[in-house]
Amino acid sequence: MKILPIDPAANQNPAALRDFLAQCQIRAAAVGRPQLVSISLGVDALDPLAVLESIFEPGDRHFYVERLAEATAVAGAEAVLSFTAEGPGRFAACRQFVDDTLEHTVAVGDLSLPFSGPLFFSAFAFLDLAEPGDAFEAASVFVPRWQVALRDGRTVAVANLVVDSTTPVGALAEKVWRAHSKFRAFDYTGPAFTDPAAREAAVAEVGQAGTYVQAVRSALSQIVDGAFAKIVLARAKDVTAGVPLHPLRVLNGLRQRFSDCYAFSIANGRGQSFIGASPERLLRVEAGELLTEAMAGSARRGATASEDAAFAAALARDDKELREHALVLDEIVRRLEALGLAPEHPGRPGVRRYANVQHLHTPIRAALQGGVRAIDAVAALHPTPAVGGFPRDAAVPRIRGLEGFPRGLYAGALGWMDVRGNAEFFVGLRSALIDGNRARLYAGAGIVQGSSPEKEAAETELKFRAMQEALMS
Repeated sequence: MKILPIDPAANQNPAALRDFLAQCQIRAAAVGRPQLVSISLGVDALDPLAVLESIFEPGDRHFYVERLAEATAVAGAEAVLSFTAEGPGRFAACRQFVDDTLEHTVAVGDLSLPFSGPLFFSAFAFLDLAEPGDAFEAASVFVPRWQVALRDGRTVAVANLVVDSTTPVGALAEKVWRAHSKFRAFDYTGPAFTDPAAREAAVAEVGQAGTYVQAVRSALSQIVDGAFAKIVLARAKDVTAGVPLHPLRVLNGLRQRFSDCYAFSIANGRGQSFIGASPERLLRVEAGELLTEAMAGSARRGATASEDAAFAAALARDDKELREHALVLDEIVRRLEALGLAPEHPGRPGVRRYANVQHLHTPIRAALQGGVRAIDAVAALHPTPAVGGFPRDAAVPRIRGLEGFPRGLYAGALGWMDVRGNAEFFVGLRSALIDGNRARLYAGAGIVQGSSPEKEAAETELKFRAMQEALMS
């Protein structure tokens, strides 16, 4: 990536922007390759979700993720570059796309700001291959035309443009200037949603009644036979409302209720969006340090502080839940060690509480070394035993037959990468695929020896509840 010593804040006029883009056009003609031009500018505090609501178009890709508890949110919309891949080499292919793009990128602005420069928004489905009719590809990466990100009260707005020898730079400069003016004096008064909210809907289980309990029983039989030690099985429900379901309206409800989770919305540019509030980080890479976590073993929340603490204490000494957690932790550590990393973690799990459930949780840290990058770690970790099973090669291929429906992005790896090697990926849990007035909801549970089919079904029902309530609000 070529960084030019140009301060966009000191040259805030359409003529200066047009002249800069004309210089980039000359560069593109000289090298015979279109250039990705990225312009970063610090602006007054904005709400990235409000910005996304104002520019939302069903026919455009978008990616939004927020963690209110960490005062962080990032939105990107309207792809200027995109790439898809499938098969076992999908992560490596996406890494190559990022590298090739950055070789032909020109960046200006304060690149020390968080989320400055082009972001590569990424979505990796649960499996290497998509099925016919799936809403999302097995792997997709895109660079948005517009980015707005907030961290600790500081906002950066980024415009990403593709310039080649034929680009009408005058019209492009005018478009960017209008957007910049809008971001500098954003008007929050306009209504974001004009359609009425869905108040009633029909809900139907995907598959016949009792299918999930039977699937768990089959999995337990295979565990006894030694086929695998753990498998994660999900259920799906189809919700049909009387009005269109706006993904960002639903997201508004999720972000407030689950402030400790990753509230997210990912649109495929064809009218479908995958949304949710995931409790599970896959990894974060910042300044060369990788942070991940083992999260497995669940209990419900209590109605009082005493009841809540009693559930947490029982969870922390439950043999079945502790064995499930240990399987996940040990496998994550093994996969990181196979990359040449030296992960560190506490000796005992803690309990992490969310609005409607609590989990056993162990944080894991490792310094990146030996040329390992965030996407390499994503490829090694996904899918973790928390969403797939153990051993991975034995459990994961059996999931599709037991569940009876394609997962798509459910339990997939979703996130972003920046130009400095920083990245954050989360797991697509507590989620739904929105398509017009229909939504498919997903929820799963880990199955190990000692699991009760009826209790696992009840656990998934608890996880469904939050999304069903958000859809109807």
